[in-house]
Amino acid sequence: MSQKIVILGAAESGVGAALLAQAKGFDVFVSDRSPIQPIYKEKLTKAGIRFEENTHTLDEILTAEEVVKSPGIPEKAPVIQALREKQIPVISEIELAGRYTKAKCICITGTNGKTTTTLLTYHLLKEAGYNVGLAGNVGYSLAEQIIEDKYEYYVVELSSFQLDDTHEFHPWIAVLLNITPDHLDRYGYSLETYAQAKLRIAKNLKGSDFFIYNADDAVTQKQFQSVFCEATLLPFSLHKRPDFQLSGYYCAEQEVCLPMSAVRTDDDVHLSTAASPLIGQHNRQNTLAAVLAARAAGVEPVMIEVALGTFRNADHRLQPVGEINGARFINDSKATNVEAAWYALDGIRQPIIWIAGGTDKGNDYTTLIPLAKSRVKALICLGVDNGKLKASFGEVVPHLEETQSVETAVRRAVELAQPGDVVLLSPACASFDLFKNYEDRGRQFAAAVEKITKERSSEVSHSA
Repeated sequence: MSQKIVILGAAESGVGAALLAQAKGFDVFVSDRSPIQPIYKEKLTKAGIRFEENTHTLDEILTAEEVVKSPGIPEKAPVIQALREKQIPVISEIELAGRYTKAKCICITGTNGKTTTTLLTYHLLKEAGYNVGLAGNVGYSLAEQIIEDKYEYYVVELSSFQLDDTHEFHPWIAVLLNITPDHLDRYGYSLETYAQAKLRIAKNLKGSDFFIYNADDAVTQKQFQSVFCEATLLPFSLHKRPDFQLSGYYCAEQEVCLPMSAVRTDDDVHLSTAASPLIGQHNRQNTLAAVLAARAAGVEPVMIEVALGTFRNADHRLQPVGEINGARFINDSKATNVEAAWYALDGIRQPIIWIAGGTDKGNDYTTLIPLAKSRVKALICLGVDNGKLKASFGEVVPHLEETQSVETAVRRAVELAQPGDVVLLSPACASFDLFKNYEDRGRQFAAAVEKITKERSSEVSHSA
């Protein structure tokens, strides 16, 4: 009789895990406390996998030999507590996937920048001709891809939630970009506990593996001391530092230096990032991390330089969406926390018309005040309750106004902007007050820019 695995959660990772478990001969049951999206229900039905939605039937779940938990389910959920009480092993989709592949995994985590870094690393390897797959928090189940297991390499974005309940999973190259307070409600409001969840990425590294980490990140420095790591360490920084034997740093604004010890060559490697379309200081860090990952994987510097120029980032991450009257419009709707907004404001050198606001997640805007003071000409608050933004920035920026309409915000920005300015949507807040999600907010912003651009070009052609 086959072993029984129960999968909790039936979205991308849960359904991928169910399909892999079935392919490996397990008796599979899927349980989701919410409604299952039609696309996933169809996959389960087609595969003949039993499932339930809108409930967790504990009597069935507690008969499992092992349970795969989707990342969105917190430890405090009653179903998880019941499993812990019965001492039934709980693992993540990533843990399950790792058991069934010999492919080399390049895994990337961090509070901010992991999607950009993951997509860029994947792009650098793919352009160099590597047989590489893309998986994880970018929206593609690693487990489902491992059913065919047709790739020699996988580049995998991992959130702290996905790293929870990994035990034996073993990356080849692990990348940790940064650790700043986020999702602390899942970790007992302890930054240390959250940091340790991120550092699980390095827990199983062996001597032939690589650990790439940000030497400029204070929390990483402090917490990393507690992790025993046999791997080759590849720290990186935005600057050359006397206190670190760095494996990568910027020797000029658009030039990376990789000392010979880091890249297995007889000489230091100097590599230009001038062709990269990425904006901002944090993207210089993301780029450096991706370049180091590609070099550790054996990609030649000349191929990296060429591929940097053909990279296009995911939508809603410092994404240029148009120009009106000489002012550039940038969609950074993914900036749903203060740190992400800080990176955006810090990375733009031109005067900024800043559109911000939404559902406040207990934000402390203190770190943004010096940047707002030096760079922001006007703040347009786009949210239902803008009280905290107004209190924080009302006396800091020369002009502040509020609206609950994206189109109005864009029209006002057009009126306030001068040629050479940047209109930046970087909300520092979640989107759920006025929008379905951050993608919806970003799409509406881009659509408003496009609409106003067309109106203006139409006016010009009529007057000609």
